[in-house]
Amino acid sequence: MRFTELSLVKHRVRLGAPLPFNVRAADQTLLPARGQVIADAEQLGALMQRGALVDIAELGDVRLDVEAAAPSQLPQLWTQCLNKVGDVLMSAEGESFREALDDAVEPVQMLIRRDPDLAVFQVVQQQAGESLAYGVKRSLQSAVTSFLVARRLGWNVNESGRALKAALTMNLSMLELQGGLARQLTPGTPAQRAEIRAHPMRSVQILERAGVTDPDWLAAVAQHHEEQDGSGYPSGRTDVHELAALLHRADFYTSKLSPRANQDAIAADRAGRQMFMQDPGHPMTAALVKEFGVYPPGCHVRLASGETAIVLKRGATITTPAVAALCDATGLSYPQPIRRDTARSGYGIAAVLGSARASARESAERLMPLAMA
Repeated sequence: MRFTELSLVKHRVRLGAPLPFNVRAADQTLLPARGQVIADAEQLGALMQRGALVDIAELGDVRLDVEAAAPSQLPQLWTQCLNKVGDVLMSAEGESFREALDDAVEPVQMLIRRDPDLAVFQVVQQQAGESLAYGVKRSLQSAVTSFLVARRLGWNVNESGRALKAALTMNLSMLELQGGLARQLTPGTPAQRAEIRAHPMRSVQILERAGVTDPDWLAAVAQHHEEQDGSGYPSGRTDVHELAALLHRADFYTSKLSPRANQDAIAADRAGRQMFMQDPGHPMTAALVKEFGVYPPGCHVRLASGETAIVLKRGATITTPAVAALCDATGLSYPQPIRRDTARSGYGIAAVLGSARASARESAERLMPLAMA
C-alpha cells in the first residue's frame, strides 16, 4: 500500500458524515475506519497532528498514478496535472471551485515531492500545455516556485499547500488581461492599469464567493503586491503578510523567466542576481535563489566545448549539474541529446543562455532517460 497524509485530503472529510476512506496511523494501524464519523474539527485536527495516513488506492484518482509511476512517466503526469489545474483556474466562477482546486493541486504537490529537480524544470521551461492561457501558465510557475521555496524555508505541509493555492489564485481576476499584456507592444492603457491595481481584491472576492474562508490565504492574495516600504498596492500597507511576501518574490522571479512581446526572458543566473540586488539579505530571497541555484534544471547553458546544452538536474556540486548537449559548437542540432559530465575538463559550463539565445528547446519526456543515467 502507498499512503498520503490525511492533511492533504482533509477537504474530502465531511464533519458529522461517514468517512469515505480508512484512516491509519504512521505504523498503518487502523484508526477511524471507512464509514465511521469524524464528529468535529478538533477530532480531525488531532488525527492530522498524529500524522494520520490514507491509502492512495482508496482515493481512486491520479495520485495513485503519481505514486506508482516510473521516473520516465513523470513528465507526462506533470503535463496532465498542470493542464487539470489550468482548467480549474479558468472556471473559477463555477460551482465547487474550491473542491475542484483542492483535488487538482494534490497530485501536483506529490509530483514536486517525488522529484524537485523536475519541478524546477517545469518552471524554467514553462512545460504547461500549449493550450493553456499565458496567465494560467504564469500562475502555475509562481505556484510551483512558492511551494518549493516554502519547503526550503521549513514550512509545514499545510503552510506549503496554502502557498501553492494562494499563488495559483492571486491573479484569478486578471488571467485574460495578463495574456493581452504579454502580447502587447505598447504601454498599458489607463483602464488596464486600473484593472491591474484592482485585481488583488477582485481575486479575493472570487475566492470568497467560492467559499474560501482561510484568512491567511485571503490575506496573501490581497497583499501580494504590497511592499514593506508602503509603495505597493492596493492599500500601500507596510505590515505585509508573510505568505504575501513569498508570493511577491516568486512572481517577480518567474516573471523574469517568461518572455513577452516587448521583453525577452532573461537567463536564470541573471534573474537570481537581480533578486539579490533588489532584495539583499532577505531570507525568502536567499531561499528562492538557493532552491533554483545558478544553473537550475531547464536552463540552457553553453559548455566549454562550445555546445549548447540544457540542465537536467542538480549535480554533486552547484557548479557541476547534469546536462544534455543539444547542439554542437556551430549550432547544428544533434539527432539525440547527449549526456555531458560538467565536472570533466572541456565540458564545464561557460555561460548561461537566455531562452531567446538558446538554439533548441526540449521536452522533459525526451530528456528524462538522460537525467536518470
